[in-house]
Amino acid sequence: MSKELIRLVDCVMVFDDETVLDSINLYFNDKEFLTLLGPSGCGKTTTLRIIGGFQKPTSGDILFDGVRINDVPPHKRKINTVFQKYALFPHLNVYENVAFGLRLQKIPEKELDARVTEMLELVGLRGFEHRKPVSLSGGQQQRVAIARAVVNRPQVLLLDEPLGALDLRLRKDMQNELKRIQQQLGITFIYVTHDQEEALAMSDTVVVMDHGRIQQIGTPEDIYNEPKNAFVANFIGESNILDGIMLEDYAVEFFGRRFVCVDKGFAPREPVDVVIRPEDIDILPPDSGHLCGTVTNVTFKGIHYDIIVDFKGFKWLIQTTDFHAVGSYIGIRLNPEDIHVMPKSEYSGLFGDYSSYSEEYEEMGDPDADAEEENSDEE
Repeated sequence: MSKELIRLVDCVMVFDDETVLDSINLYFNDKEFLTLLGPSGCGKTTTLRIIGGFQKPTSGDILFDGVRINDVPPHKRKINTVFQKYALFPHLNVYENVAFGLRLQKIPEKELDARVTEMLELVGLRGFEHRKPVSLSGGQQQRVAIARAVVNRPQVLLLDEPLGALDLRLRKDMQNELKRIQQQLGITFIYVTHDQEEALAMSDTVVVMDHGRIQQIGTPEDIYNEPKNAFVANFIGESNILDGIMLEDYAVEFFGRRFVCVDKGFAPREPVDVVIRPEDIDILPPDSGHLCGTVTNVTFKGIHYDIIVDFKGFKWLIQTTDFHAVGSYIGIRLNPEDIHVMPKSEYSGLFGDYSSYSEEYEEMGDPDADAEEENSDEE
């Protein structure tokens, strides 16, 4: 069983009368890869800075191995940080950048050399010892920053959007590298990102945040397959989110029809949000489908088509490998396990109807609309 390493207890952070963190309670296990995920301004970086000691919470406690560390300065915590801006020393070569912290600790030269060499090996930079940071690619600079952060053998590494400056291909490569490094070192990684795919690909645990509050904590599979509310469902992947009524255990009504589902534990006739992922929908000829609608937009995405379908004025996104032309009348089938029922929340009604998405695509493909818009702008 995993050992708890860090715990935040009722952490509140207020800046200029604005509550940035609202009573955060959260724990981090030893050797865990945990990601704080959410949109800009949700409080994830503030949470990271509190753990690192760069900010003190307005109220609440930070415990490390059961000991309160609110007043312990950053350099005395067994925690290091890798920022998005790597902050490498431009006048030092790769070797000396990595060795810098060890030299401050007056580590004997022989041990220092062994540890720096081990870290450069770990991040795949053997042979780069004498290169200056300016001669390295973004991905290589990132590796130097990681080596420098872990050569001191912290128990925890904090990573604040560290891949944000890299292009897509390099980001994918570095995601795999970071997971490998974390597993090889066996230390706790606490990672901040607004990129859902990154969080799902790398993490043991994902913490979804919004407006300074934790919305859901779980494995990537739990977060994706069983979102707790409309915000999580919408933020983690694409979702069709509809108003429904829970008739009884395993039965939900939406669009005036009864559907079998796998959810239970709601009050009879409780209003709920129903989530249906675009990739879970089977398209059928209209006479045999549960619901029938008209295709209003088709976008080719390489491995599948995004199609917008109008069902009684509510526009759904469906992802399919089969082409269906605009204007086609289609049916869909929903299996019980494809229907996810969630309690109503402050986010209900804000997400899940792809009307605006459809309009954006239609405008992009309509030069007359663009011309009209330009003329109105000139006026």
